[in-house]
Amino acid sequence: MRLAIVGNGRMGRAVAELAEERGHVVHAVVGRQENAGGAALTPELLAGVDAAIEFTRPDAVVANLERLIEAGVPTVTGTTGWSSELPRIARLVEARRGALLHAANFSVGVHLFLRAARDLAARFAGRPEFDGFILEEHHAGKVDAPSGTAVVLRAQLRRSDPAREFPITSIRAGAFPGTHVVTYDATHDTVALTHVARSRRGFAAGALAAAEWLPGRAGVHDFEAMLFGGDQ
Repeated sequence: MRLAIVGNGRMGRAVAELAEERGHVVHAVVGRQENAGGAALTPELLAGVDAAIEFTRPDAVVANLERLIEAGVPTVTGTTGWSSELPRIARLVEARRGALLHAANFSVGVHLFLRAARDLAARFAGRPEFDGFILEEHHAGKVDAPSGTAVVLRAQLRRSDPAREFPITSIRAGAFPGTHVVTYDATHDTVALTHVARSRRGFAAGALAAAEWLPGRAGVHDFEAMLFGGDQ
């Protein structure tokens, strides 16, 4: 495949490196400085691209997606913090008969963790002696807090136990890629379910798998649908 990588931060670099290892052609890597308002994402630059992978910032992602969809490029994005704009982008995808796959997290382990958390929440539902809460930790450079994964995690927990709020505590420090913990704590015992990302290569591998899957499919998709199909 010929890929365009939009964003040359930690994740963009990890995706580009792994893509080349897997035999893909990195047609272009577009950084923030030359791409204000999506200006670098021209039809000329994107000619011959099979898919784009976008990891940027909340203030840049929407313009990037608009340009990529208008150019007819199937696009995978892992940028978070823009969910309020998703309905409008989805309408553009439909109008252009384009293809978009978005996810707060491209780790296969995280999506299995989310399913396990949903099952755990169902088992703790109706047990008010336990407090339920979420802790998430990310590197100091991550802009959005809580993380997109933490927001999805809370939504999954509340599907099984709508009586709880599941408050989120966010930490932004150091260099770690990401940790998410669901804790149930009572007077005499504590139960915790944890996912720890050890490397960004896991996220990069998931994003590449999504880019390989997306061409030829129309509409808006998420990573869980790709992984599990109709088994939601």
